Amino acid sequence: MKILAVNPGSTSTKVAVYINGSFHEETIVHDREVIDRFDDIASQKEFRFEVISSWLKTNKWYDAGYDAVVGRGGLIKPVEGGVYEVNNRMLADLKIGVSGQHACNLGGTIADMFASVYGKKAYIVDPVVIDEMDAVAKFSGLEGITRKSFFHALNQKAVARDVAKSLNKKYDALNLIVAHLGGGISVGAHKKGRVVDVNNALAGDGPFAPERAGGLPVDGICELILQNNHTPSELVNIVSKQGGLYSYLGIVEVKELIKMHAQKDEKATAVLDAMIYQIVKEIGALSAVLQGDVDGIILTGGIAFSELVTQRIVESVKFIAPVHIRPGGAEMMALVKGVIRVLEGHEQVKEYI
Repeated sequence: MKILAVNPGSTSTKVAVYINGSFHEETIVHDREVIDRFDDIASQKEFRFEVISSWLKTNKWYDAGYDAVVGRGGLIKPVEGGVYEVNNRMLADLKIGVSGQHACNLGGTIADMFASVYGKKAYIVDPVVIDEMDAVAKFSGLEGITRKSFFHALNQKAVARDVAKSLNKKYDALNLIVAHLGGGISVGAHKKGRVVDVNNALAGDGPFAPERAGGLPVDGICELILQNNHTPSELVNIVSKQGGLYSYLGIVEVKELIKMHAQKDEKATAVLDAMIYQIVKEIGALSAVLQGDVDGIILTGGIAFSELVTQRIVESVKFIAPVHIRPGGAEMMALVKGVIRVLEGHEQVKEYI
């Protein structure tokens, strides 16, 4: 089986080739000045397509005879988890950014371009807009404002399936709490294969992270707006890119935070304690959502490489359920595995409507 996978980021594009069990992955970094010349994200598709094509030709993988092409799922309309075939409706919504603008919107578009070249189908897998939340979880407390499901769905679902397999169980037979700890932090309650509750990891919800503010007191937000006359877009930029560790310490790397902690920096230690505290509190809250029936807790994402952080979390939550640590994020392989499940008939492909 031969599969091509693409995952566009803000200033880079990840590409992977899976050929008969052999897996090759590369991150192609783009010049920021080149990216900034484009009027919008959608207009970057030809540029990125050519860059990927060049990489494939250089490595003699362009004419590999792929069975399918898969792209990172973008900000389409909310959907349930699964593998979706790219269709015209999806391409139109990706182009306009129906749920927001992000480079990942190019994933399905570029996958479709390569699928046309090879005469095969294009897919996306578990996009960030997966919405399987229970109706009760969507209430915010104010009419007109609804809690939204924006989270690291691809990696959360992938590690949940991996842990289920290690337990000789099916993913949809378990209740799991998955904490993705990265530049943004999302903690989800996976109930028999559905993420019934999860914090919005992008805009003001849940624990604070290296760059994101997490949940904030409304009165504090109002005061910030009045003092600085912030526009809505400026405020979104602050809470999503200038919050968390960056706001407190001017850093975005947890390894730098831990180094400062080791050097007895009191503020760094206090910030580290607070971040771990908020993660633990979110896990505890979701254990109540699952009524204490939790088969396992999973810690994943880049921060999960830190033994200090994971050990502290484990100490606080191990009374709830066994804790499994799956550091990093195997997103490219998760895309490939999703398509393999469909091609081998283990999972039904879904239609985007």
